[in-house]
Amino acid sequence: MKKFNILAATLAVLLVLGAGIGSAMAYFTTYVRAEGGMVIHLGDREEITEEFSNWTKHVVITSDQESQPVYIRVRGYAGVQYDLTYSGSGWSDGGDGWWYYNEIVPGGGSTAPLDVKIDNVPKNPKNGDSFNVAVVYESTLVR
Repeated sequence: MKKFNILAATLAVLLVLGAGIGSAMAYFTTYVRAEGGMVIHLGDREEITEEFSNWTKHVVITSDQESQPVYIRVRGYAGVQYDLTYSGSGWSDGGDGWWYYNEIVPGGGSTAPLDVKIDNVPKNPKNGDSFNVAVVYESTLVR
């Protein structure tokens, strides 16, 4: 019975000490500073270039020189009153609203231009009429 009491007392002390560990760890994560740093390059980086003429956006995506090779897809968004027509050498319709570049874009490389033509443009727009066509691209690392 004496051994049982000693074991129970030891267990109770361990539980009390264990309950305070969380607040001690919170103290160290709140009040401890780290200095120094290291540059980390994560994956890829691209830049989209858009030119506009004759109700058509000409889209080119350029990969940063230090980026890894990537696959690229593009999609345009407009209001419901405007239709978009896509065309461009090296691009194909994925059937899901996205247009996929057929080649891998290496670091420092660019896609061929993708033309996004805006249809149903009013011949005589009224004052206050406006529209916006947003072009979005996504890239995925080549594995």
